[in-house]
Amino acid sequence: MRGALGRAPLVALAAVLTLSACGVPPSDVIEAGEPASGVLVPGPTPSVPVVVSLYFLDDGELTAYPRRIGDPTDLGTVVGRLFDGPTAVEAETATTELPRLTDAPKVTAGSGNGVTVGLPDDAAPLSRPAMLQLACTVAHASGAFTALPADAQRDGAFTAPPVGAQRSPAHTNVRVYGGGWTMTQSADACPAPPQP
Repeated sequence: MRGALGRAPLVALAAVLTLSACGVPPSDVIEAGEPASGVLVPGPTPSVPVVVSLYFLDDGELTAYPRRIGDPTDLGTVVGRLFDGPTAVEAETATTELPRLTDAPKVTAGSGNGVTVGLPDDAAPLSRPAMLQLACTVAHASGAFTALPADAQRDGAFTAPPVGAQRSPAHTNVRVYGGGWTMTQSADACPAPPQP
């Protein structure tokens, strides 16, 4: 009971200060044009589909497979699609040395041309072909997105990005780590993606 009585003057003081409006003098209505109408509800910005080269193996040879990607700003999406493996159509000629993951990889683009990919702790160290698949995909994806033309084929067939849209993968390094291991791969030996 004693605490409630002690708080009553504080509540009254807070009410007086709030009602006094801190000394702001009252004013008349100020005309400033039409009142706002409607409610703007921010929504997701639709992304423009792009074509990115994912690198798989075709008879053991590193080969670029053009793939439509919906979010051109998320390198993690590109890497995730690579770890998902070839599509049913791509699997007619493509294989992968990358493992199926229990969790999504954590992708961080560093300053310059470095990219770090964190794999779940249960992932084993990657083979050299798997590291090349990852390094080449990242090198060509980070900065080499091409918007699909408005008349792009809707049946799943994709065209490769134009020559001017590709940047050289030279000097791109990918660092991959898992539970107790770390590997680094340069993209200097990557084949060029297909040209239109």
